Amino acid sequence: MTTTRRTLLAGSAAVTAGALLGAPAAQAHTRPEGRSKPTVVLVHGAFADASGWNGVAGRLIRDGYPVLAPANPLRGVAADSAYLSSILATISGPLVLVAHSYGGMVITNAATGNANVKALVYVAAFTPDKGDTLLGLQTKYPGSKLGETALDFRPYGEGLVDGYVKHEVFREVFAGDLPRATTDLMWAGQRPSDVRALQEPSGAPAWKEIPSWYLVARDDNVLPAAAQRFMAQRAGARTTEVRASHVAMISQPAVTADLVKRAAR
Repeated sequence: MTTTRRTLLAGSAAVTAGALLGAPAAQAHTRPEGRSKPTVVLVHGAFADASGWNGVAGRLIRDGYPVLAPANPLRGVAADSAYLSSILATISGPLVLVAHSYGGMVITNAATGNANVKALVYVAAFTPDKGDTLLGLQTKYPGSKLGETALDFRPYGEGLVDGYVKHEVFREVFAGDLPRATTDLMWAGQRPSDVRALQEPSGAPAWKEIPSWYLVARDDNVLPAAAQRFMAQRAGARTTEVRASHVAMISQPAVTADLVKRAAR
């Protein structure tokens, strides 16, 4: 492994992914006209890990894009956004931020004030305005099956609680268009979210200053498609729709990668 090109594997124990190409390597990837391709940063959401981006990341890397899929701490909107901001500060050159689900809250806040971020891509993702909360956006329109009864709650630390999607509903709620053998593995390796994040208000949104793209998952049982369309329209995002569950980047990786490449261009 050379010092100018490194691969960072991020995620859970069994199946982990996410490629990190350092700044020198990023500068080596050029478009035909000689301009460097932007680094694509893939941000996962709750109940997931960076391995969910494998299909998308592989396609982008094969097309010459430097890619980073970091682990999202899932500790809270402000904390996670600050963590991502610190990662972005280490990457030189233009950036395209891509988020799934709760990751949309994170990139919306983390990109604010970073002149290197040239595009935001939301994949069945929360796209908050200032003051919005996860719970408020998720319940704005009917149809979500991710309620309190779908979650297992496990305490940690002093009065802190993590939420996990229950095994018996995981596939139906989260990834209904994937094989059960796949969703069983996803459930086993899911990373929980601190439940305080549900009602933590978002800050000033980066999409007011940075162009955005949105992939609506029509069959989403976590974040209803109507809510996705509302947020995409409000943000002025260039929008594509696909027949997919909440994990559109896994069941429809080619469509997702194509949208990212459009944003990157």
